[in-house]
This record gives sequence, C-alpha cells and structure tokens, in this order.
Amino acid sequence: MDLELKNKHILVTGGAGGIGQSIVSTLAQEGSNVSLHYRTSEEQALKIQEKNSKEQIFTIYADLTEETDVHKLFRDAIGKFGRIDGLVVNAGIWSPDSALTSELTLERWEKTIKVNLTGSFLCVKEFFINLKNHSDDNGSIVLIGSTAGLFGEAGYADYSATKAALMYGLVKTWKNEIVQYASLGRVNTVAPGWVKTHMAEESLRDKEGFKKILQTIPLKKIAYPGDIAALVTFLLSDKVAGHISGETIMVHGGMEGRLLFDKNEIDL
Repeated sequence: MDLELKNKHILVTGGAGGIGQSIVSTLAQEGSNVSLHYRTSEEQALKIQEKNSKEQIFTIYADLTEETDVHKLFRDAIGKFGRIDGLVVNAGIWSPDSALTSELTLERWEKTIKVNLTGSFLCVKEFFINLKNHSDDNGSIVLIGSTAGLFGEAGYADYSATKAALMYGLVKTWKNEIVQYASLGRVNTVAPGWVKTHMAEESLRDKEGFKKILQTIPLKKIAYPGDIAALVTFLLSDKVAGHISGETIMVHGGMEGRLLFDKNEIDL
C-alpha cells in the first residue's frame, strides 16, 4: 500500500541508534526525505546515509539538551528539505545500571530528565514553530515511549518517569496543541517493550535474565527494530492514520508486567 509519504520531510531524532536507523531506512524506502539527527554516532549516521540515498537523507549533529543546538537542527533541516511534515522523537538514554531510588544519584536523575524529557520538549517546540511558519493542514509527531512508562521499572525511576510523562501527560497535551498550527495535525506515542538493539544487548546476553523476560510475554519473543519502525511509519502517514491522535500504542508482545510462564516453558 502506498502510504503517501513520498517527498514528505521527516526529522528523526536519535536516528543512528538501533530503532532510529530502522525508522530512517523504512522512511527512505517509502520515498520520504529524512533529516537524521545524531549526537554521538556520526560514523553510523553516515553509514546509514550511504546505505540508503544521499539525496534522501541529511545527517545533522545536535545536543538536544541545548536550545541553540535544537534551533539550529530545525533551521538546517528546513533549509535542506523545506517544511518538516513529521517528527519522530526517538532520542533518549537509559542507564544499564540498576539503582533503587535510595541509591539513585541526583546527577543521573537530572541527566535522564534533561535528555529524555527536556530534549523532547525542545524538539516539539521547534516542530510547532515550523508548522506555524509553514502553513499546511497536516503534520504528525510520533513519540517513543516504553513499557517502563506503563508498568514502572524498579531500579530505573529516572527512565520510567520520563517515558510515562511522554506517554500520558505530554501526548495528550500536544495532540490538543498541534491543531492550533495544523488543523489535521496528530500526535501519538509508540511504546516498545524489549527490543533487540545494542542498548539492550547486555541484558539479553544473560540467558537466565532473558528467560525471565520471556516469562512475561505471551508471544515468547522480543521485538526487532523493524517492528517499531513499521508502526512509526504507519502513524506518520496521513492517508492510513489520519484519524488517530493522542494514542499510546504498546509494542510488547502482549506483556502484562507479570509472570505468565514457568522457566521450563521457555526454550532458548
């Protein structure tokens, strides 16, 4: 099916990461012009550009916690491809080290909030300004949440707090604000569970830990980046998702946040 995303300009933050690069590649296959934001992975960003099309993908560095950087990111993206039709707020951090709240440092808490929440706010703010300055009926934002925002996650209060804020308070607020700038504008959230990415690699390498994860998932498998990219692409399409706004869609294999299987029922 033609999703009518050809020549649409989509900005993807964190576009060089595991989920991000899959989103970028999927959009490129749909014929979109993609502004790929990166902060630490310039080499990977350039590889993604080479693999797809230099004409379709524009790589841009920015520290999303700095307002001047975010302003320049949007200015350069608009300068390259014109009005930004869609924004994927994918960039974020997650510490691999579990720390109960009594042990969680203020430094880590503030860093996670700044990257995951303030960075998202600054990008959405600039996207709205872009819509205001380039009049059109349509526009779409897809935020990336997490099962940690739905179920919570002991040892990761900082991460779960930022994802819950995006998935509930902010998606509901921003879906009511976007229509002030684009009458048919939409904002939704895609919230993955475990996904086979570099960020999750260490946790998934532990066979017993992996079994514990699968014990909570009816499908007895974890997602791949392409599973997330497919839904993000769907939600960016005005043609097939034009009446979906303010929703948080879970992509977690039916996870319920509780044990569903005994260990011996999991075959690795």
